[in-house]
Amino acid sequence: MAKPTKETIPNLLVRNVPREIIMGIEEALVVGAQRAYVAARGMDDGHLPSVVGQLRHFHMNESFQRALAVNDASPSPIRGNAIVTGRTGVFTLARFNIKEGLWVNGRRSQTRRQMSVANMAIEPLVQPELFADYEPPSEAVAFFVACFAGSLHIQPESPMSIQIAVPDRNMQGWLFREPIDAFARRYDQKPVSQQDDLAMPKLKKNIGKQDKDGTTQ
Repeated sequence: MAKPTKETIPNLLVRNVPREIIMGIEEALVVGAQRAYVAARGMDDGHLPSVVGQLRHFHMNESFQRALAVNDASPSPIRGNAIVTGRTGVFTLARFNIKEGLWVNGRRSQTRRQMSVANMAIEPLVQPELFADYEPPSEAVAFFVACFAGSLHIQPESPMSIQIAVPDRNMQGWLFREPIDAFARRYDQKPVSQQDDLAMPKLKKNIGKQDKDGTTQ
């Protein structure tokens, strides 16, 4: 029997969040940001940063909600300033914008902090001393975070990066954080299945020769 593979948060995400959702959300957030910048043109320079920030929120909420709907990820309805969420597998998905480097701003929302409590169940995955008590979660939360430059003179029409981020239960730190383009490459790796450890494949007679001549994944 194969040695059990330790569960990780990236593996949990890959199994529960299809690549199509990841890529659809990335495209949607870029489009939403572009629409917001175009809509803000012509405003006085004194108002422009505030106007762009507000329009980013509304346009990116709408594009995020559509991306969830297209990919059957159970989007919540758009209602004013309410956070738009979706659901796929055990993960609830949501989004927010920050200025590059100011990740602490993400926890200003009481709703996001309340959502993050569910991640108590997956904290053992990054705390080895607690891993023995880990049980597969029924609920977890991940955010898509669009990071913008702190100045409208630097790439004002789109995020500097979009990352997928999994907070701890208090949203005071991050159990996992990675740019979407890097995370998408994980889908091309050999998938990790929780049932793999229980499999007992039959060995072929010439398996030793195949191991020497063949390649591994």
